[in-house]
Order: sequence, then C-alpha cells, then structure tokens
Amino acid sequence: MSLPFPLTKLSCIAAAAFLAGCAVHHSPPDTPPATFYDTRLADASGQPLTTPGLASRLDHADVVVIGELHGHQGAHLLEARLQAALYHRNPDQILALEAFNLDHQAHLDQYLAGKLGEEEMMEDAAAWENYQASYRPLVEFARRHDLPVVAANAPSGVVRCVGREGASYLDTLPETERDALPEQPFPEVPGYRERFMDTLGHSGHGESTEEGKRRLDNTYQAQLLRDSTMADRILEALATHPDHQVLMVAGAFHSEGRQGLVAVLEQQAPELDIRVITPYMPVDDGSLEPLPAIAAGDFRYDLWPLPVRYRDGEREQAAMMERFGRARELTCD
Repeated sequence: MSLPFPLTKLSCIAAAAFLAGCAVHHSPPDTPPATFYDTRLADASGQPLTTPGLASRLDHADVVVIGELHGHQGAHLLEARLQAALYHRNPDQILALEAFNLDHQAHLDQYLAGKLGEEEMMEDAAAWENYQASYRPLVEFARRHDLPVVAANAPSGVVRCVGREGASYLDTLPETERDALPEQPFPEVPGYRERFMDTLGHSGHGESTEEGKRRLDNTYQAQLLRDSTMADRILEALATHPDHQVLMVAGAFHSEGRQGLVAVLEQQAPELDIRVITPYMPVDDGSLEPLPAIAAGDFRYDLWPLPVRYRDGEREQAAMMERFGRARELTCD
C-alpha cells in the first residue's frame, strides 16, 4: 500500500484503512549506515555485500523486487545504483514502478519517446509528488538506455472505490477498464491478511461491528488489487520482452516475507526466479524492530530511521483527516 508522500509503513496502511554500477558506501558489519543516503547491504545470512556484489548474485533472476520506504533518500539512491549495476551485467532490463498506474502507461511512453516534457508527463501521468526526488533517476536511466518502463500499479480511482465499495465494484467497470485488470484480482495469499490486519492494529477478531469488518475487508481487497495488478503487469512485460530481467520497485509491504505481489507472481508463474530486497530501519529512538523475514536467496538493506513525523497526536490526526477528506470527493457511481 502506498501513498504519494513519505510515510512509515504503519501510517501508509492506516491511511489505506481510512481511504476505503557504483557501489553504495556501505558500513562495516554491525555498524549503522554512515549517513541518511547510505545503506548496508547483506544477504539472508547477514553476510555484508557491496552493490556490485549484490548485482552479481542477481545475474540469473527473472524478477528483482526492491521493497522501499517511499521518500527515504537512502532507499532511492540504492535503487538507482543497483539499477545501473544490474544493467551493466545484463542490458536486457525492464523497469517496473508502483509509482505509476497502468492507466497512465501511454503518457509514460510518450515521455520516453520524447513527445512530452517532464512537467507534462508528471501532470498527464499523475506522477507522485516525490517523483523528481525519488523516481526521476530510475526513469531517466531507462530513457537514456532505451529501456521499457512499466506503469505497474492499479488505477488509483479503482483502488479507492474497491476500498469503499468492496470487490464487487469491479463488476461496474466498463469492459475495457475491467479487461486491463487481472483476471483474478483478489487472490488468496497465506498469512498476508493477518499481517495486514496486525499492522493496522486489528489483529484477532478485528472490528466489533459488521460495518467495521466490512470496511476492513474492503481495505484488504484494495491492497490485493494493487498486488495482483503489479504481478500481472510484470508477467505482461516478460511476455512482451522475453529473456529480460524486471527490476520492480514497490513499497516494502508488497514484498516483505515474499508475500503480496511476490506471492501472486509465484502462484501464477512458479518457474520464475524472483529475488526480493527488503529494507530494515530502526525506529528513531534507537530501539530495534524485529528484522524482516528474509528468505534464503533474498537480501536486506539497512537504513537510517526516518524522523518522527508528528509529536502532537492531534496535529497528526488533523493532517490525516484532511487528506482523507480530499479522497472522499471521489465518486464511485
């Protein structure tokens, strides 16, 4: 789940509930990254890696998924450097981005073809507010090297209406819009719903009212729609460009523990070699959260913690409600 502004993983999910070639400067083992821009890479066993070293371990992967913390400079710098390192080992590369919705693929293609300027593309393609700071380096590398760029996310309006109205909302879509979405938009992903609800703070029996349960279920269906759409777009890209490697950049919740879009990909194309890179970030007070689940063959990267967004709970609530109020202007008729 993702929003076009920097948020922690927990606040991103809480918002969804209301919305119905160069090496990185790595730190030695057991020491934090040196600056906000730095990362510390390691494999599943904790063995430190450089960016070129990681790229060499990903040579035979069909899909490389980088889970990110949206707006974290360290994450975005790592993405750009790993993109270049992977390209120099295998120039048959496809860039797929959660930050663009599939209904804006044509606008992204026009920009890559030199038919739109950047500001025009950002406006026409509804680019996230942090596009220039976070995703411009990836798109410009792809444009310079004539690489395909896939707008991988589900249309934001459809996602919000599923979050509001439920899975049946897809039945109301025009045929062309429905056909652009996955045939199976709400797949079963073992353990994913529990993690989603737990992160929302609704573990166990969840909301006590039927309306509350319905809203939570709709929110989860909207999350699944994002995941299944990103997986579907990756498979479409590989069908169009056989023997290419896909670099998929999405919020970490979509791939952590090989759930989300990774689990959907594995269900639909078990023959694919998919590798996941998961961020780990201590909280700002210096305490450590549990390490993310890293499967054998996958990787992690450590980041500086993001600053605390609000110290005043009332101000945080007011800011969130203002954003939700803007979202409620959307109609789903």
